[in-house]
Amino acid sequence: MSSTKPSRINRTFSIAPMLDWTDRHYRYMARLMSTELLLYTEMVTTGAIIHGKGDYLAYNSEEHPLALQLGGSNAHDLATCAKLAAERGYDEINLNVGCPSDRVQNGRFGACLMAEPKLVAECVTAMREVVDIPVTVKTRIGIDEQDSYSFLTEFVETVRDAGCDTFIVHARKAWLQGLSPKENREIPPLDYDRVYQLKQDYPELSISINGGVKSLDECRAHLERLDGVMVGREAYQNPYMLAEVDQQLCGSDRPVLSRDAVLEKFIPYIEKHLQSGGRLNHISRHMTGLFQGEPGSRAWRRYISENAHKPRAGVEVIEQARKNMSQ
Repeated sequence: MSSTKPSRINRTFSIAPMLDWTDRHYRYMARLMSTELLLYTEMVTTGAIIHGKGDYLAYNSEEHPLALQLGGSNAHDLATCAKLAAERGYDEINLNVGCPSDRVQNGRFGACLMAEPKLVAECVTAMREVVDIPVTVKTRIGIDEQDSYSFLTEFVETVRDAGCDTFIVHARKAWLQGLSPKENREIPPLDYDRVYQLKQDYPELSISINGGVKSLDECRAHLERLDGVMVGREAYQNPYMLAEVDQQLCGSDRPVLSRDAVLEKFIPYIEKHLQSGGRLNHISRHMTGLFQGEPGSRAWRRYISENAHKPRAGVEVIEQARKNMSQ
């Protein structure tokens, strides 16, 4: 794979930032299957980047195009982190205005920021002043009782006037109290029409939709009316859906890799991780859905879950899990 950065970002299909799921190992696997899709990091807080002891901006060069999703509401800190990310080669900075968890709210960022569009605009302005890569916003369609279309458009217009021309919209509102993050991804009803209306009323903006999308056919239907589709859980639980993104959605004539070809290309990466002191289950946990729907997929998942966590587990666990599928 080429590690050359893209001359443009294709927003047709992207994978949602998912905490504990879309780490650098998963993103590398995803990139094996599609050269066109846009990858997002897990949300990283400004506090972690500025004060944390680890390298929260590390990634594999093969992941491009890659966006960093930031969590925060202090314009100065966000600008500091955006500048560091741009210097590290990220292709986009995305501000999280969609996560509804209590921890995020206590830090005054995530979905609760929908109620403070002027603050979001200040944050966008501060980041745009220090980077020359796109600064985008991922948001909901509303929060709590503030879920009218006019509430959404006021938010979008205020942030647009700060220079943001790209919005990824989770087509559900968020309840800031009373629902867990998981429930907030399932209980508030989807309202795709509201996102369609947003694009119709603001055709100059790039509008991508997120929430409940489970197939490339559904993506294609959304793309008839919007600029992009962001897929979350389905792209994680059934990662092989990514193998046909380039061909079905992006017009590429690149050959579709088989599941076994993906596995073969992934093995050297896994070996390198193990040689550097990493553990197999750091990576294998992202692979359990690779053969979803295939005969023997249960044997594949079971063998990995029972053996990959062991201290000396190596690629032989993956190889044996694959053999077990045909037994």
